[in-house]
Amino acid sequence: MNARIKWGLRISITIYALLHFITYFYEREILLLFLSISGFFLFLFAVITFTIRRIKLPFTLFLVGIAILIFSNGSIVDGILSGLLQMREMIGLLVVIPMISWVLREEPYMEAIMGFGNKLLNTSRKFYFGMLSFTQIIAYFLNFGSIPMMYQFENMVLKNEKGEAWENFKGTSVLRGFALSTMWVLSIPSFIFVVEAMNASLWISILQGLGVSIFGVILAVVFSRFEEKKYGVDLTAGLRTEIDEVISQTTDVKQRNKRVLEFAILFISLFGTIFLLHSILAVELLVLIPLVVVLWIGVYHLVKKRTKQLKKDAKTYVKTDMIRQSYQLSVMLGAGMMISALNQTGFAPFVVDGIYMLQETLPFINVLYFLPFMVIILAFFGLGPLTVMVLIGGILGNLSLPYPPELIVLTVTSGSAISIMLSPLIMPVIVLSGNNGLSLIKNGIKFNWKYSVALYVMVQIYVQLMVQVW
Repeated sequence: MNARIKWGLRISITIYALLHFITYFYEREILLLFLSISGFFLFLFAVITFTIRRIKLPFTLFLVGIAILIFSNGSIVDGILSGLLQMREMIGLLVVIPMISWVLREEPYMEAIMGFGNKLLNTSRKFYFGMLSFTQIIAYFLNFGSIPMMYQFENMVLKNEKGEAWENFKGTSVLRGFALSTMWVLSIPSFIFVVEAMNASLWISILQGLGVSIFGVILAVVFSRFEEKKYGVDLTAGLRTEIDEVISQTTDVKQRNKRVLEFAILFISLFGTIFLLHSILAVELLVLIPLVVVLWIGVYHLVKKRTKQLKKDAKTYVKTDMIRQSYQLSVMLGAGMMISALNQTGFAPFVVDGIYMLQETLPFINVLYFLPFMVIILAFFGLGPLTVMVLIGGILGNLSLPYPPELIVLTVTSGSAISIMLSPLIMPVIVLSGNNGLSLIKNGIKFNWKYSVALYVMVQIYVQLMVQVW
């Protein structure tokens, strides 16, 4: 019975994803009905597979959405069918994005880059800067998976270095790097969703987030210097010893350089193709990105003549990884149900009126000060960055706020970045603690609260200056 339920879940996810892309280009009522039905079965099979106790967040969101539909006096059946379609773009994106990792696993690209840039990483500050920056590049390919992968990479290089000082050094570089990536990396679902929801300029949003990320990296390096002094440990001496040992094991320099060049081509080709097609095609980013990713993966395996490996990866994904994805997909369905129901009520005008009343009472404070805290507070209740961004972005997208949408994107994503570094109840800190053995509070709040405050202040200085200019 359990095996049949899992196969039903796999089939529902596959049908939902395929029908989503088909109906985007060829919209027919009957196909949209089947899309909603497959979404319902996806949710149902996910609840049975995980049980209500383990899937209480999406289940609660789904029930809240239905309750709102009942009290709004609208058609419940039509409301449910519409709610199951609300997050269809996000579900299509989430099904495809994990496939990017298939390419990164094909060659030891990270080891090659380490060997290639060893002279740029031979002090603790340079290494920390490199890990912060490279984690964001890897996040482009692996999203959330960049945290355990980069931490294990650091462990491979610094395998003989133990103690809290080293764990602070390794853990904060990875966690802060991934957090900063959520403010600009194109393949991060939470970022791209809020850009689409706010109808913001993609170029401006990315450049703005990247600019803040660069200053955030510099800020993190400064903080790491004071943290190293506090522990009283010479990290550079230990680091050089470990790097020399890693480099001594690298013999084929030509092959290493080839892999570095190949990695650069992979990154530029994926990033560049998405931007090029977005500029010439009238296709939403949430639809365009997964289509480009699938094409990019296929071309890579064809060029490498590894179509058998592609089939193997696809089979593993359908049998194993797709089931793991189903929790996140059911969260999107539950959130979509709630947002769709709220849109049928007077919720949006009520929020707008409340914001204007607040600004009349406190004219020196605007809503952009508070938006990051909305994300942070929800994260401390256990809601992950994507769930929070979908809920808040879905609501904000229906409000008419008197600020440039790109500034709203930046303030919300800054809240997401801070919540990733602090909240002990969401996956980034949990996964990091599972890897380094330190407590959730230590990896999150203790190591990062001062840096998070500084990041918030830095972002707000920029945002409020831009509000004045605008």
